[in-house]
This record gives sequence, C-alpha cells and structure tokens, in this order.
Amino acid sequence: MFLDFIFRKLQFISKQRAATEFSKEISVELPQSPEEISTTLEENLNAAKKQFGNSSDFKIHRFRFGPDDRFSGALLYIDGLTDNATLTDAVLRPLSNWVPDEKSPSAGKPLIETLARTALYSGDVKTVMSFPELLSGCLSGDTAVLVDGCPAGLSVCAKGWEKRSVTEPQSETVVRGPREGFIENLRTNTALIRRKIKSDRLRTESLKVGEKTRTDICLMYLEGVASEKVINTVKYRISRLNVDSVLETGYLEQYIEDAPFSPFSTIGYTEKPDVAAAHILEGRVAVVVDGTPFVLTAPMLFIENFQTAEDYYTRPLYASITRILRFIAFIITVFSPGLYVALTAFHQQIIPTTLLFTIAAAREGTPFPVFLETFIMVFAFEILYEGGIRMPRPVGQAISIVGALIMGNAAVSAGLVGAPVVITIAITAVSGFLVPTLNNSASLLRIMMLTLGALLGWYGLSMGFLWMLFHLGSLNSFGVPYFDGFALTTNLQDSFVRMPLWFMARRPMDIAHGDTTRRKFFIPPLRPYSDPDKDDAEDTDQ
Repeated sequence: MFLDFIFRKLQFISKQRAATEFSKEISVELPQSPEEISTTLEENLNAAKKQFGNSSDFKIHRFRFGPDDRFSGALLYIDGLTDNATLTDAVLRPLSNWVPDEKSPSAGKPLIETLARTALYSGDVKTVMSFPELLSGCLSGDTAVLVDGCPAGLSVCAKGWEKRSVTEPQSETVVRGPREGFIENLRTNTALIRRKIKSDRLRTESLKVGEKTRTDICLMYLEGVASEKVINTVKYRISRLNVDSVLETGYLEQYIEDAPFSPFSTIGYTEKPDVAAAHILEGRVAVVVDGTPFVLTAPMLFIENFQTAEDYYTRPLYASITRILRFIAFIITVFSPGLYVALTAFHQQIIPTTLLFTIAAAREGTPFPVFLETFIMVFAFEILYEGGIRMPRPVGQAISIVGALIMGNAAVSAGLVGAPVVITIAITAVSGFLVPTLNNSASLLRIMMLTLGALLGWYGLSMGFLWMLFHLGSLNSFGVPYFDGFALTTNLQDSFVRMPLWFMARRPMDIAHGDTTRRKFFIPPLRPYSDPDKDDAEDTDQ
C-alpha cells in the first residue's frame, strides 16, 4: 500500500510538471496584439493577421482614396458578420468620392476624425485608439478602417449576419394576445420591448460576459420604478463573472441565481415581448442575451409560475378560475402518485368500499408491490416525455400516442400494472402540462412525495408538504421574498385570483420602488355615456 501511494504521488507530480511545461509553451506561441495602433499601415495589418492566425473568414481589403489616390487605407472585417452592401454604400463609396478642402488635415488622428465626421455615411462610427478594441469590434460584426499615417482607426457598424424572422413563440402559445416572439438577435429583441414601452425612462445597459465568447448582454429596466438595490445586484452578479462562455440564458441563470440547489427557479424567463414588457413595468429587470430567444426577468416570485399572458387579455372571472385550476393541477401532479400509494398501502379505510374492491380486483395478479408498480409507471412517463421532446416533432407526437395508448393498454392487459395506476399517472401527466414552467420541479417533487408516501403514508406526505412550504418561504430572489404575493397585502389582487385591471392600482410593493402607481382607481360606468351639459339643460327645461 505504501509503495502504491508513492507511485501515485510520483505520477501526479509528473503530470503537474508536464501540464506546466505545456502551458508555458502555449503561452509563448500565442500571438500578442499591440495595445496601440501604429502609424504604419503594414505593421497594423501584419499584427491583425498574426492575431487571427490567418483565418479564412478574416478579410482585409486594401484601397486608395483622396485626390490622385493620395491616401492608403484598409478595411478589416469578418466575412459573414458584415453586410457587403452596407460596407460598399457607407464606407467604400463615400471614401472614394471624398474630396478634402484646404483645412482638412493630411495625416494623424485629426484625419481619422475628419473622415468620421465628413466622409462616412454610417450612423454609428467611432474613433478607436486601442488595437484590441478595434479587433474586438470586428468580432462583433463591425468593420475596422485603418489609414496609413494615422495612429487611430474607425469602427463602423456594418452588421449583417443572417437571422431568423420574428415568429410566434413555441413555448408560450396564446389564443388571444400578441403572436410575436423574441429571436436570437439582441437588437431585435430590445427593439421589440421598446415597441411595447415607448418611455424615455426605459434604460438599457450593455455588458460583455465570457472570455472566449464575449457575449453581448443588455439590461433593461424603468428608471424610477425598478429598485436600485435589485439593479445593482443584477449588475454586480453579472459583471463579476469570470467564465469562458455564456451561450444561452441558462448559463447566466445558473451563475447568478440565489438558490442553485433548489428545485424551484428564482429567475423568470419568457419568449414573449409583451410578458417581458409587463414585468419591466412592474419594476423588474430584464436581461437580454445575444444568441437566444429567451429573456430573463428578476426578481421572480413563485406566483409567476401560475400566471400567463392571456390572463390579462381575457375576462377577470375566467382568468381567476383558470388560475385556481393551475394551482390544483400543480398539487395533483406532485402528490397524486404518492397519495395513491399511501391510500392503498396504509390507509385503506379512507377509500370507499366499492372503490377499494375495484382497486383490489384490478391489482389482482400484478407481480409488483404498489410502490414499485407506481414508480415504474412514473419512470415510463418520464421516458416518454423526454423522448417526445428530443425527437423530431412528427416522430415525437407518434411516440406520445404510442406510449399513452398502446403501451399503457398492453401493460394492463399483460397484468404488469393495474388500471388504477395508469389512470393516476395519466391524470398526473395531464395536470403537469397546465404549469409548464414547473415541469422540472414537479418531476423531482413527484418522486420525493412518492417515496415519502410509500415509507410513512399520509404522515410522509404531510411532512413533504410542510417541507415544501418552509423551503419556498425561505427562498429569496434578488432580495425579494420568493413567496411574496400570498401575504395579506394588496399583492393578493393578482395572486390566487386576478382582479379587474382597473382595480389593480398599485404595482407589487416589494418589487417596485418610487413610482408605484400603476393606474388611477376608478369604477367603470354603469350607464351609457351622456353629455353633462346636455343633461343639465334638459333638467332646467323640465
């Protein structure tokens, strides 16, 4: 044993030395770009080629411009990230037609500034003095303009990559309401929110996250409505990230959420601009990430899982009934398998006699205990659910139909499971679809409650329910209690039920700060409108 320990220790040391030497070799070979832009055009182009390693999509276009082709310049851009038409119309053609006057400088930084001010037609042109900043703009779709003899460059916005058109979102379908959804382009998504909130108090702040991906992130909030504490917390958590990549909002959510080991998410997400706009108007902060159609919103409350965009577009009575139905469906999808096991294994006296005889007759001849029988069906449902999501859509629908009809019927006919278990799992599955944002949480809680019900019966389910309440009560989302909305405050008007819009005069008190007035309270008129002056004249005549 001692010799084995020494041998393993020597192996570890040798691997560490090899890794150190390899990292030294790599660090020596990596090209280092200069910090400042040189006055010599060739030096700048050679440094750019070295930095990009002669990549085939990195393009350099040399050109001459000015009277008698006096000036020499070059365009640096990434093929596929820029629009060639914009490049020609906004940069090349204006420079080729540019005629300097007597006061125009002939070299240096003043020449670059003059070109940006008088020659280029693009609406987004900035002078850049740092070489890494200039190349970083190229990676974001901008075009770099370098001129011989000038220790500065121009970064011209000429983005033109392919993008998906605005279509109806797949994850949040509605019968009544807007059908547009976010896409994978950052500026399109921010514009969709701007179209909903035409206010000069809507603020957007840009950040970059990821050492390798340099992902663009935009924070959007209403100044004077959103809490400064929440804004600063979101900014702090994002800005202190030191990671290689952020490819989707799921990356960012896991890095900045309050309770990473909780089955419940403490950050909301949406694919609909109207939902994001409604959350911003309530005082939340929206986090838009480039490359994904999902937008994060913070802080998040537990009650948001049971709210949909269509609740506010339909009649309040129907919206309240459907919201209560979602609460009941969540309880069913989490507790029904465990409740079935607890009743049939421990508390048969609670079941009506006729139903008990029916269950006993259905389970007669099944080879497994009731817990194992229920667990097998829950496990089979999770397999079918995951298979239906991951497979192509036509095949996924076929898998769901085959799994629900043929496999369930075959399992009952073969005597592997009883019909009551199939009915219980079917009700559990359908109830889970009413609250899609809690599907992942419900899957974990369902297995936990099933185990507790099999071990301790009704007492186990009671303990599990109390634990879930205590856990939800202990969660916070960016300083806001996660279970807010269930206390005896004005927030109850949009929790279990949805009161009429004219009744909800205040924003959520724990989220919005400053301007908390959403609308002035008034009672809708109960009779047709009539002109007050005309009514007074008629009363006088009488």
